Amino acid sequence: MSFFGIGLHVIVALFFAVHVVRTQQNMYWLLLLFAFPLLGSLVYLFAIYLPSLRQSRGARAASRAITQLVDPNRAVREARVNFDRAPTVEHRMRLGAALLEAGQPDEALEHYQAAANGPFATDPALLLGMAKAQFAVGQYAAADASLGRLFAANSQARQQPESALLYARTLAALGSPAARAAFEQALACASDAAPRCLFADWLAAQGDELDRQRANSLYAEIAQDARHWPRHAREHNREWLMRAQAALAGAGARR
Repeated sequence: MSFFGIGLHVIVALFFAVHVVRTQQNMYWLLLLFAFPLLGSLVYLFAIYLPSLRQSRGARAASRAITQLVDPNRAVREARVNFDRAPTVEHRMRLGAALLEAGQPDEALEHYQAAANGPFATDPALLLGMAKAQFAVGQYAAADASLGRLFAANSQARQQPESALLYARTLAALGSPAARAAFEQALACASDAAPRCLFADWLAAQGDELDRQRANSLYAEIAQDARHWPRHAREHNREWLMRAQAALAGAGARR
C-alpha cells in the first residue's frame, strides 16, 4: 500500500523520525529508521514510542482517572497498609496525602497533626499537607498559621503555584484585605487555570464594577486559552473552564 508513490512503511518511518527530533532522542535512530524503514519502525515503536506514551502527562492522568474509577480507595488502602507495617512519619504523611486526595480531610488532618509533633515539624511537605487539610475542614486561621510556618521554613514556597493559591484562598476565606495581593501572586506563578478562575470568583463577589470587569476579563482569558489547550490540559482544567463559561453566560444574561 502506498500514498503518492511512497510506501506506507516509509511514511511510518518519517512519523517516528519526527518523534526522534521532537523528543531529542539519539540521532542513531534516524539512521536506523531511514536505512531499514520497516524494521527500524518496529524497533522504535516498542523501544521508545510506546514507553514514552505511558510516561506522558496525559497517559499518567488517564491512568490515575481509571484507577480512581475502578478502585477509588486503592491509594488509601495501600498507604494504610504501609503505615500499619511501618508507622514512620513518612508513611503517616503519605497516608494523610492519600486521605486528603480521597476526600477525607478530617482523618488526614489527624495524621498531619500527629506527624507535626516531632523532628519533621518544619518539613515543607508536611506543613503544606496540613494546611490543605485545615482549609478543607474550614479551619482557616489554622491553615493560615501553617502556611506562615511553611513560608518561614521555605521562602520559595511563596512562589510555588499550589501553596501560593492556597494562601490566597485562605486569606479570602478569612476576609483579609491582603487576599487581593495574594491572588495576584498566585496568578504570577500559575501553572493552570485554577488561580485565574478562583481570583475571578473572588473579584466578582466584591461588588465593585472595576472588579467585576476584571473578573469577566479573567473568565474570558480562560475560555480563549481553552481553544488552544491540548487534550490533557483541557481535562486537567475542565472544572475551571466550565465555571468560567457559566460565569460569562451569566454576565451576558444580566446585560
